[in-house]
Amino acid sequence: MESPVNVLIRSLGVLALLLSAGARAIETPALDPQQSQVFRAWFVRIAQEQLSRGPSPRWYQQDCAGLVRFAANEALKVHDDKWLRSNGLSNRYLPPELELSAGQRGLAQQWQQGGGKVGPYVNAIKLIQFNSQLVGRDIAQARPGDLMFFDQGDDQHLMIWMGRYIAYHTGTTTPTDNGMRSASLQQLMTWKDTRWIPDAANPNFIGVYRLNFLSQ
Repeated sequence: MESPVNVLIRSLGVLALLLSAGARAIETPALDPQQSQVFRAWFVRIAQEQLSRGPSPRWYQQDCAGLVRFAANEALKVHDDKWLRSNGLSNRYLPPELELSAGQRGLAQQWQQGGGKVGPYVNAIKLIQFNSQLVGRDIAQARPGDLMFFDQGDDQHLMIWMGRYIAYHTGTTTPTDNGMRSASLQQLMTWKDTRWIPDAANPNFIGVYRLNFLSQ
């Protein structure tokens, strides 16, 4: 006859397996290659709208990381007529609709915050540490929607690679300056303040990063 201790140990082992299987079952899958491509198109388009029209009143916490969070969250939504009206967009020249599961729609509300915590808010460094993967330190490796991360010691900064230029928010907004900026690659590589040049020779340029939920 099996001892009570052995029965308890075996039961605990089965329970652990069930809990582990349950955790795997509810894990939200990353976007597949096709979904990732369409997400990038929406992400870049939404960031570009903030440049051309000014920050949306629906975008709170306006800084460099806030731009990434806002563009990602809006890119994952259903882009129906209601969404278009609320964002001031017409239905012309838009990317195809992004087909996602309900769990995937909420990916940008579930940022990894460290210590096992998740939530809708993360700062620039946590976006990089816990929610992105390093692609490299060669800007030629960047794809539209990838992030460029700079560390200036007491300050960290994110820029979005848009394809032929970068977009970012300065972190400061005034009545006459909405904080949005863009710069071409040529402008970047010739900036007088060399701390912001995206080159491997610049120790302040940490590299090009890609959001973890993208498969490519």
